[in-house]
Parts: sequence; structure tokens; C-alpha cells
Amino acid sequence: MSEILVIVGPTASGKSALAIDLAGRFNGEIINGDSVSVYKELNIGSAKTPLSEQNGIPHHLLDYVDVREDYSVARFQKDCRQAIAEISGRGKLPIVTGGTGLYIKAMLYDYDFPPDEGGKTSDYSGLSNEELYELLVKKDEKSAQTIHPNNRKRVIRALQIADSGVLKSENEAAQKHEPLYDSLIIGLTMNRQTLRNRIDRRVDMMMQAGLLEEVRQLHEKYSFDQHCFSAIGYREFRPYFAGEQSLNETVELIKTHTRQFAKRQYTWFNHQLPVCWFDIETEGFERDIEEKIREFRR
Repeated sequence: MSEILVIVGPTASGKSALAIDLAGRFNGEIINGDSVSVYKELNIGSAKTPLSEQNGIPHHLLDYVDVREDYSVARFQKDCRQAIAEISGRGKLPIVTGGTGLYIKAMLYDYDFPPDEGGKTSDYSGLSNEELYELLVKKDEKSAQTIHPNNRKRVIRALQIADSGVLKSENEAAQKHEPLYDSLIIGLTMNRQTLRNRIDRRVDMMMQAGLLEEVRQLHEKYSFDQHCFSAIGYREFRPYFAGEQSLNETVELIKTHTRQFAKRQYTWFNHQLPVCWFDIETEGFERDIEEKIREFRR
């Protein structure tokens, strides 16, 4: 199996900077594992590492797709595995970094997606969230138990899979979920208040860097109904441009939603992946990570 390094953790924990540093130390190339940074033109709100700060390290699946495309976890799985094969073939270390847990897990394990996953949702557009969920309970009760009733996209996806004749729950249960790579998963953590402060500071810096103007230009070119604009840092501007909310309220919403998302990231990674956590507030944590990687690669 190919060796890969994975860096995960909540937003604003310093994953990108660490990945660039480690790529320089271990002859690596970076693969973006963030579901927002894959999109072109979504730069400031996605906290995308600018080219000037990439230190000449090759980055893959960054600025990768048009904002009008609906980039899926199934497509990421395929693209990421291809990038890993190419990087490994050059004798370099693939370093996958990002906070989108489902992307990371889909890449690491033998999960196969039903062929119709990510299909159009028009057949269910007339149903309310409650009606959709009731229908899912009837068609695939086990999947319904793992999906929130208000997660409309996932409910519809499960219904579409059921319509194909194979239940989502049965498809997942039939798979072994075995790792496809020899991987070391490094996680970055810190005190909750420290993370809160880092998130608030990052959002303030985004605003200073021109986030409002970035979203304004995107709003003039594209519809807010595009899938990528459901991301935190972009979706909060929809009521602002509709005149329903002030700029200060918009900024505070971005901070609140980002903090809530960071909490969910911790929970997800702790339950879904064998992460080796390192506290960034511990003196010498970078050295400890480097030693862990060297031990892994012996």
C-alpha cells in the first residue's frame, strides 16, 4: 500500500501551514481535502492558501472546479486517489489536508458510491423536509436513523439511491471499510477558547482582506443557489444582499457558524478516524509531529 500523510482538525487550527512545512521536510506534495477550496474564485471565504504562501510546494485539487459545478464526495474520492497514485509514482509523499471529514474517509477506505449518487433532485423538489423524511423512513428506515430530518440534500440522496433498487444502508453494510493506504492521520487540537479566538480573528482578517467584495462580485456573476455558496463564509451573505441583515450581523453569523462547525469536526474525526492528536499549545508539538512521521516511515 502507498504511504500517505493526512492532516485533519477544525477550521483555523493551522492545517495548511503545517502541511506546507511538512511537505518541505519530507519531499511531499499536498492534496486539498476541503470541499470549498476545490472551487475556483472562492478564495478569501474558503481561507485558501494563496500561491505566494505555498513555498513552491505543488498543490492538487485546489482551485480545481468551476463554481457552477456540483463537486461531490464521489468525484473527490476518484480525483484524490488518482493524485495519490501520481505523487507516489514520482517517489514523493502525498499529504492530504483538509477539514471535510467525509472526503477524507471516502478517500482512505473502500467505500463504493452507488452510480446514481449525486443525481438530480427535481423529482422531490415539491416535498417539504418533513414529507421527504417520512418517505425515507418508509423506504430505508436504517438510513433514516443516521440522517437528520432537516438535512434535505442527504435525505434526497438516500431516496434516489433507494429508487435505484439498492438501499443506501444495505450498500454501506455490504462494504468492509478497509483502509486502502498505509496512512498516518495527524490531528491538530487546542483549548476551546483558543480555537474560538482564532476563528474570530480569522473571520476579521477575511473581512479586512476583502471578503465582502469577493462575495459581491460572485453574487453579480452567479446565483446564490449554486451548491458551493451553501458553504460557511458565503451563505451568510445571502440575507445581507437581500437587505434583511446588517454587515455586522453577517460577520457575527459567520463566526458563530464556524465555531459550531469546528465543534462538529472534532466530534466527527474522533468517532470516524484513528487520529493522532497534537495540541498546538504544547511546546515543541511540531517536533513531536515530525518524530511521529519519521517513526511511521521507518
